Amino acid sequence: MEPRLLRAFVAVAEELHFTRAAARLYVAQQALSRDVRRVERLLGAELFARTTRSVTLTADGARLLPYARRILAAYEELAAACAGESGRPLLVDTGGTMTTGHRVLVRAREAVPPDVELVTRFHSGLTGAAREILSGRLDVSFGWAAGLPADVRAGLEWAPVRLERMAVLLPDDHPLAARETVPLAALRGETLYAAAGNEATAEWTRLAGLLFAGRGIRTAEPFPGLEGEEEFVRVVRKRGWSVLASEEFIAVPGMALRPLVDPVPLSPVAMVWRKGLRHAGLDALRRAAAELAGELGWRVRPAADSWLPPGEAVD
Repeated sequence: MEPRLLRAFVAVAEELHFTRAAARLYVAQQALSRDVRRVERLLGAELFARTTRSVTLTADGARLLPYARRILAAYEELAAACAGESGRPLLVDTGGTMTTGHRVLVRAREAVPPDVELVTRFHSGLTGAAREILSGRLDVSFGWAAGLPADVRAGLEWAPVRLERMAVLLPDDHPLAARETVPLAALRGETLYAAAGNEATAEWTRLAGLLFAGRGIRTAEPFPGLEGEEEFVRVVRKRGWSVLASEEFIAVPGMALRPLVDPVPLSPVAMVWRKGLRHAGLDALRRAAAELAGELGWRVRPAADSWLPPGEAVD
């Protein structure tokens, strides 16, 4: 089966929308539909349930998806080995300038040769970035890898970078803003913004739900995704939200960032890349992450009481 046909299937499976999938692959929707029908004929199975209002994967389609991703990853690895993938720029999503990922990127740039280019992207959310990585439009991102769906993780590799302490961003006039730290119990009855409604940051919303469970803390109602730091600051201040954040976070005028304690909640940050990727820039990023983790104790769990999402392993 031609790689083009598998890419068509995977794009529709991830977007669950033929128009968006066609735009993602830069092909006409009619051509995309034709390729998907050809895959179905070759396999003798219906892969999508289509109506005038929705597209969903059938059981056969869901079974095929992880295999298709692995096959495409193998094709890409072969192409990289033959074409010398390190000759092209490596696209790295750091999520912003005040993030763990950006610190790793800055360190890596200090060590790479002049002919190795690391190009930054500032998208927010590993869930959205993972889709871009699997489609070949992005190479590396950072975030909670275990929070991604299992079928998405099947096409990725990752390495733990940091156990990042979580914090709360409060309006200056909030009663808790006067404290140096905020116990989780003090947030009982509070509603915190945790990016619900933004599909690109679904792993962060899931992490928040695990942390809030049983503590009487509510997640703010879904709101359209906020693109860029400026828009985030504008909307958060206008709506008067308190925000679940991390210790690496942008400064917001009129708001105070306070670490959470009792227990100290930790957000596991990993560096994530497409399975089979070979690039000198990736090697430099991995070395930089390991150096920073060793120098700053990023992978050391605090001796004090701390919280990690269930099932998260610490090496």
